[in-house]
Amino acid sequence: TWREARRLQADMFEVAGGLAIQLCYYRGIADFFATPWLTQARDLKSRMEHVECLGGLTQIARVLEHAVAEARRGRVNAVVFVGDCVEEDADLLSQLAGQLGVVNTPVFLFQEGDDPEARRVFRHLARLSGGAHCHFDAGSARQLADLLGAVAAYAAGGRVALEKFGHDRGGLALQLTHQLTHR
Repeated sequence: TWREARRLQADMFEVAGGLAIQLCYYRGIADFFATPWLTQARDLKSRMEHVECLGGLTQIARVLEHAVAEARRGRVNAVVFVGDCVEEDADLLSQLAGQLGVVNTPVFLFQEGDDPEARRVFRHLARLSGGAHCHFDAGSARQLADLLGAVAAYAAGGRVALEKFGHDRGGLALQLTHQLTHR
């Protein structure tokens, strides 16, 4: 999935035009990193190429805490999280997702695999933040590209842009659109 995300990230910039992205990732037991805000696809690609995956526990709370802090400093239009499991306290994650909802920063949670607990928690976090949850097939680069493109469209142009993107692409992008527009 990480290799696919590195390959697909340029599409997000093309869809959104002028989008600023901050790459956050965790690995191992306690490593958490956040890049500066990046506006050039080549800069993001360069940063992503140096990221190596290591086994360890999820650190979703650190990602959400960072997003809350960034949203309080300035407008963050959306948070994207791609993951396959949850190994943390769901109540803490829910509190953080709720804080993001209060500051109008939806979280889009894209689930690789079919872990039922992750599905339950991710759906709840999406609802609390005003975002959406979608499951994608680990082998489908197109599904992940459509989901990332849909969020980029939303971040750049709001619900109207997301609706247009969803209707143009169909599939999971349309599913994401329906989650946000039928609340």
